[in-house]
Amino acid sequence: MQFAYKARGAGGKTTEGVVEAADQKAAITRLREQKLIVIEVTQQVVKKKKGKVKNNDIVIFSRQLSTLVSSGVPIVQGLNILEEQAENPAFKTVVGALRLDIESGLSIADAMKKHPVAFTELYVSMIRAGEVGGILDTILERLSAYLESAEALRAKVKSALMYPMVVSIVAALITVFLIMFVIPIFKNIFASFGGNLPFITQVLISLSDMLRGPAGIAMFACIGVAIWGGKRYIKTGKGEEQFDEISLKLPVFGILLKKVAIAKFTRTLGTLIKSGVPILQGLETVAKTSGNKVIERAINSSRDSIKEGGRISDPLKKAGIFPPMVIQMISVGEETGGLDNMLNKIADFYDQEVDTAVKGLTSMIEPLIMVVLGAVIGTIVIALFMPMFSLGDLVSGG
Repeated sequence: MQFAYKARGAGGKTTEGVVEAADQKAAITRLREQKLIVIEVTQQVVKKKKGKVKNNDIVIFSRQLSTLVSSGVPIVQGLNILEEQAENPAFKTVVGALRLDIESGLSIADAMKKHPVAFTELYVSMIRAGEVGGILDTILERLSAYLESAEALRAKVKSALMYPMVVSIVAALITVFLIMFVIPIFKNIFASFGGNLPFITQVLISLSDMLRGPAGIAMFACIGVAIWGGKRYIKTGKGEEQFDEISLKLPVFGILLKKVAIAKFTRTLGTLIKSGVPILQGLETVAKTSGNKVIERAINSSRDSIKEGGRISDPLKKAGIFPPMVIQMISVGEETGGLDNMLNKIADFYDQEVDTAVKGLTSMIEPLIMVVLGAVIGTIVIALFMPMFSLGDLVSGG
């Protein structure tokens, strides 16, 4: 925070200015350290920077802070350097506030916890473990590697889902445009000819008339309400759980989403355990950051099992989501005491599986979409030109 001050120097001269501090008390202390007699200190209202903190901001910040701390640069000085280099105004504000909080005596983890928009619970838990164990540089290195892997995984999935979605939307818009604006022009031409039209042409013209009339408006309104209602329902606890359960069972995308969920779960838990985070706290953090209610329920069951003296692998097996290989490897990791290494090996394997699945999905969907698009557009074109082939019959009325 920034505080405007009025103070008197050693020579009796009054000075005014602005000082940064965590609170008013800290601002007064800082001014007194400069041998100033404080007359007045008031907090300045700073306009909140627009924008939001992106995942890439956190990835770059973690890698740079890891390098600075490993090189022996004090944490406050390192944050000051990163604040000056930050390009995102919103994140620049967060880093500045973080530096001031640490300067005022807060631990790094507690300072980060005040900014959940930038630092997740997982991030804060690992930083806290690094502070307690005195291995902050090592933890930051692991965090950087973890975040980079997670970002790469997210980018792969996004690219796999984005292409078919964009092509499908474009195809739908082209089809609607042809039906609503092109077909009516041909309808007038065919009406001037007279005669009977082919069945497929009549169907298209009837569909065009319907979409352009009150029935079409009602249909689009119903679709809009259904989408709005669906989004509202998904935001409820029950709706979100049902949506997540259905998404994991989808014919093609479900397999990909399940592999992504397994890779994320094992990578996150493995990184937390290796960083010294207690297993119960680690499972609680992983459950909250899983991004899937079905996976979250399975992880919470494992946490309850450990509380009662059981194993992690047994509840995961009962959930029916995780493949037998994953269950067996986790079980072996528990027995040998190398659970963190085993989890990271599973994560590496499923990262490769996701990469292979994305490539296979893209190569399969691309020609499939082209075939569907060609069939739809081709049908419309054929329906419009069929009457032209029998133009003589139409003109003669027969």
